[in-house]
Amino acid sequence: MKAYLPNPGRMWELLLPGAIVYLERTFSTENKMDFTAVAVEKEGYPVMVHTHRTNDLANELLEKDLIPGLEGAEVIKREVKEGRSRFDFFLKKGEEKIFLEVKSCTLFGRRIAMFPDAVTARGKRHIEELADLSRRGTAGAVLFLIFWPRAEFFMPEYHTDLEFARALLTVREKISIIPLAVELRDDLSLTSKVRFLEVPWNIVKKEAEDRGSYILVLRLREKARIEVGKLGGIGFRKGYYLYIGSARKDLSRRIERHRRMRKKYFWHVDFLRGVAEFRHALPIRTHDILECEVARAVKEISDWEVPRFGSSDCSCPSHLYGMTQDPLQSAKFISLLQYFRMDRLKVNDSGIHEFRDLEIG
Repeated sequence: MKAYLPNPGRMWELLLPGAIVYLERTFSTENKMDFTAVAVEKEGYPVMVHTHRTNDLANELLEKDLIPGLEGAEVIKREVKEGRSRFDFFLKKGEEKIFLEVKSCTLFGRRIAMFPDAVTARGKRHIEELADLSRRGTAGAVLFLIFWPRAEFFMPEYHTDLEFARALLTVREKISIIPLAVELRDDLSLTSKVRFLEVPWNIVKKEAEDRGSYILVLRLREKARIEVGKLGGIGFRKGYYLYIGSARKDLSRRIERHRRMRKKYFWHVDFLRGVAEFRHALPIRTHDILECEVARAVKEISDWEVPRFGSSDCSCPSHLYGMTQDPLQSAKFISLLQYFRMDRLKVNDSGIHEFRDLEIG
């Protein structure tokens, strides 16, 4: 069975094997699939993944005066084109006119929710144009609807989309940024639990830089013997390989180098990349030095390791580990990635943060 999913995000954290997906039968001649996916269950909570339904929920919240700062606002029109963008709502509050854009947030850890889960040039353009409209006299607002009632804080997802995070930092004084955690019933209707989330901007400013660690995911479809610099010939099993590296600056450039096939071989991983399929590069942007800590965590969930690979300048046994199955389909790997990207941060009401221990379920 196939179902249409009207959402441009990746949703790796939700669409894991065994996940419960809410489907509805499709009656559209434009959509050739019999079903549409509308929600995915996460720890007993339905998470809306249908972007149009998200806008309907936003409309309901507006009508019930449950959006902080937009109480009393009247919906003049939905889906309004202005400039190069189409915004979800055009509102009027007293004499004030407001363009409102709604973003569906389906990425969250234990206490922190983040948006987006994939690069969104469109989302970046939206907030920049809202800021421009605000400078010209029409107020702008962006509502992040977070389908996780346990969330306590919200941040832009600077690991995946650094440019969006920087743009949101830039416009935060010019537009209203409204992160709202909501809860859905099994019938996907809203409960009365609606909560405004704080944004720890000091952490975003500190961490949203092009530096940190990364996990490079490669795939060998067949076993191979590869000459790896001074390590010599190494036999590689077929499967997925996770290489852990870091860059104290220009992290994006380092990752882009790994994407390319043509280059002068320098690091151990260059020799493997020469024959392996590029699958993903997963940045973990932070000012902290985490490369070895990430390698130790990956070792714990891997199926095998390649001794001394990529670890000639540290005491780690390796920085290359293998898995039989796609790590993006592994709940343990997703839990590890979420820990280093968000769950390791313990944010308090003052925006101060420290780190908690890694626990992989």
